[in-house]
Amino acid sequence: MFRILKKQALTDQIYLMNIEAPRVAHAAQPGQFIILRIDEQGERVPLTIADYNAEEGYVTIVTQTVGYSTGKLCTLNEGDSIADFAGPLGRPSELVHTDLDLLRSKKILFVAGGVGTAPVYPQVKWLHEHGIQADVIIGAKNKQALILVDAMRKVAGEVYLATDDGSEGYKGMVTGLLSELVEEQGKKYDEVIAIGPMIMMKFVCLTTLKYGQKTTVSLNTLMVDGTGMCGACRVTVGGKTRFTCVEGPEFDGHQVDFDEAMRRQGMYRTLESRKERMAQERAEGHACKVGLDL
Repeated sequence: MFRILKKQALTDQIYLMNIEAPRVAHAAQPGQFIILRIDEQGERVPLTIADYNAEEGYVTIVTQTVGYSTGKLCTLNEGDSIADFAGPLGRPSELVHTDLDLLRSKKILFVAGGVGTAPVYPQVKWLHEHGIQADVIIGAKNKQALILVDAMRKVAGEVYLATDDGSEGYKGMVTGLLSELVEEQGKKYDEVIAIGPMIMMKFVCLTTLKYGQKTTVSLNTLMVDGTGMCGACRVTVGGKTRFTCVEGPEFDGHQVDFDEAMRRQGMYRTLESRKERMAQERAEGHACKVGLDL
């Protein structure tokens, strides 16, 4: 069992938790993810690692209540335990394998959308710990939906905020703010790393293509079983089929077929609803013999 050491509400639907998992914490690197099960009857939920502390032996996750399993997870409190917490999984960010002198010579911008701010944070923190200051754009629907802003400001160079309604920072999409930084403020970035909703990453890539900026995206939203076996994480990159769970989650954003990826997401919405319904039925003691086997 893996104990919840800390629980913090970031918004009314997004929660941060520190999970006691020493082995995972010691092996974790920025860009990786874990898979958890709340109990023996629960479904496997892949979540990107939002932070980790090897000395204290915990891993931080950030969860949004979007379905039955994530909703149930967010009802747990400090001192409660979850059954399984497997990881770290996936490939670490390419940043951790890049020569530090080369990284210091670059100007890097992260673009984080919504809950995508959580997996951006450990990468920015890692750079900060190695003497590299990256800039960050954080986007959300409104001021209340912005997360980890104060934490990000402690490790980033400049933090720029964008909200759809203009309640905080730039009014509009993150792509509009990106263009303003480049075209009006004269900011020069060698590399952009975007993590967030699929549609946001698509338009970030279309924007950076105009400026000739290398762009990396994290396709963590495609993951289902976390092992590549279910095939839900298939994505076309540069004309070739790749599996996000085992070959990613990071890919060259200018090579990703986002339209195909978004169509696949749409296909699995109905499937995910069935999984959530069956998970709830099993939790209530029903043994459904028709449909998906969770």
